[in-house]
Amino acid sequence: MSTIKYNKKGFTKETLLHLYEQLAKPRLIEEKMLNLLRQGKISKWFSGIGQEAISVGAACALESDEVIFTMHRNLGVFTARDMPLDRMFCQWQGKRLGYTKARDRSFHFGAMEHGIVGMISHLGPQLSLAAGVAMAHKQRQEGKVSLAFTGDGATSQGEFHEALNVAAVWKLPVIFLIENNGYGLSTRPNEQYACKDLIDRAQGYGMRSAKIDGNNILEVYSTIKNIAEEMRKDPQPFLLECITFRMRGHEEASGTKYVPQELMDEWAKKDPIENYEKWLLKEGIITEDFIKALKDRYKKAVQKAVDVMFEASEPVADTAEELADVYAVAPDSAITPASAPGKEMRFIDAISEGLREAMHRHPELVLMGQDIADYGGVFKITNGFTEEFGKNRVRNTPLCESAIVGIGLGLSLKGIKSMVEMQFADFVTCGFNQIVNNLAKLHWRWGQTADMVIRMPTGGGSGAGPFHSQSNEAWFTHVPGLKVVYPSTPEDAKGLMLAAFEDPNPVMFFEHKGLYRSESGLVPDGFYTTEIGKARQVREGKEVSILTYGLGVRWAAHTADEMGLDADIVDLRSLVPLDYEAITASVKRTNRVMILHEDTLFGGIGGELAAWISEHLFEYLDAPVIRAASLDTPVPFAIPLENNFFPLGRLKGQLEQLLKY
Repeated sequence: MSTIKYNKKGFTKETLLHLYEQLAKPRLIEEKMLNLLRQGKISKWFSGIGQEAISVGAACALESDEVIFTMHRNLGVFTARDMPLDRMFCQWQGKRLGYTKARDRSFHFGAMEHGIVGMISHLGPQLSLAAGVAMAHKQRQEGKVSLAFTGDGATSQGEFHEALNVAAVWKLPVIFLIENNGYGLSTRPNEQYACKDLIDRAQGYGMRSAKIDGNNILEVYSTIKNIAEEMRKDPQPFLLECITFRMRGHEEASGTKYVPQELMDEWAKKDPIENYEKWLLKEGIITEDFIKALKDRYKKAVQKAVDVMFEASEPVADTAEELADVYAVAPDSAITPASAPGKEMRFIDAISEGLREAMHRHPELVLMGQDIADYGGVFKITNGFTEEFGKNRVRNTPLCESAIVGIGLGLSLKGIKSMVEMQFADFVTCGFNQIVNNLAKLHWRWGQTADMVIRMPTGGGSGAGPFHSQSNEAWFTHVPGLKVVYPSTPEDAKGLMLAAFEDPNPVMFFEHKGLYRSESGLVPDGFYTTEIGKARQVREGKEVSILTYGLGVRWAAHTADEMGLDADIVDLRSLVPLDYEAITASVKRTNRVMILHEDTLFGGIGGELAAWISEHLFEYLDAPVIRAASLDTPVPFAIPLENNFFPLGRLKGQLEQLLKY
């Protein structure tokens, strides 16, 4: 006797059969993988047995071009979207034929041609990516939705709350689907959350919600289909909780010893496939012969794909390819200005002008940040932008840095560029995971571009204390996949800003707040770019090389003039990638090197530069490489303490020491 009640009202026979076919396929694949795991032929498996109705129901209910964001146990989404089994199996086994060139495992990949974006191990970030895709649909008025899976455990993560909040505020057509399977690895719901049902949280965000039987394929399918149809006409988010149970371990090595046997027995009676199959037989919709023929056909297809998986050669490491794939191909030269020399402009106005040019050049470009709309941002860089470009393209954001970065990445998945302003560079810590684990790694993992710019108002000098004055650019130079630029002149501020938007890779754009209204210079009119990866020769000299960037350029020039030094000053302006040719030429001219930056000494980029110069240019050095940097303390508040923190007061003495060596 079935423990699940089915209602076939409104379903055609073709739909009922199709849903059964789609349920049977992932179960047969699962059984095959578990056999191979027991035989020691594969290394790891995350089982979704008992949860197939949710994945299959969701994938079948949505339109084929609507993007689904999956997690560990959503094999049914991949099979329902007709993903080639051989490539998928090779992905699991770490073969070249897989979707990540053997660089990532299991379901940690995406395939936009199938409308699927897989998870990363941090679980929550895909919720914001789904909101970003939904935002793209809404911006383009496409009448489409996106759907993101999450588990009951992941609803405790901050990203869950940020994504729901932003989606609700912006009325984005995204379905947040919770697979409540009773355990976050071994942690029970009463240790994860105190509310009775997870959909209770929807009320706090002002969004609609529903709780359904996740093992009832017809209920899952019809619920999602109806919700999606409503959302295509009236965009707004929806929180859907599907109650199910994980019949196997978090992954097979974990086992299920922590699960009471009576609970396992109870849920075994609610198996979504066995129950649906019995009901279809009872209703006369399928026969035993139909079942046998279907399963035989699927087993042959699965075995064929398994054979391909095992016959495929093991990946051969190619260092050149590994390095090349970290970044998407970017423009290899600068675009010169149509007119020069242009007009005198402050640093802050040049950044604003660069953003304005980019908004005209890229009609879908979206700017996002706290208070950047009507208020114009705390530094007034986007003042007047809403009147010129509208509030759909210039958006105030809630204080949800992580979600906003994720939404920017979601926009990129649909080919829309974005800029996210961190009100202060210090606040980037709240979005760190999205930047270093999603943005930076996406192209290298599965070839998808992450086309966005993150603006970072940085640096001290105004007595703003330890949370509004940090120089944290070195954090990001350590993360492969990010580009990091840091201009020091108005001309470069505009040119590098425009170059950042031409580049298909994520660019961290650092702009020193101390230069905003104190640095002026000629800026060409119209569109042009300053090539990322090329340093600027500030002045040539023969006594000492000073390699620096940002406010350090001003410090270097001022101190050299004060000391009467014939200094060779190089403005790096691009920290990733670095211009090693310019560095080499400078070292060869002077044979003495000072590296100057506002960042703290230990772990600053100066250490990397000093090491590189010592390794590659040692024979040209007449003295040790010296680093001038800030103290290894947080940035103090009081001006006398802050001035002592900076390297400027020690710079002259260090240069004298270097010249005497």
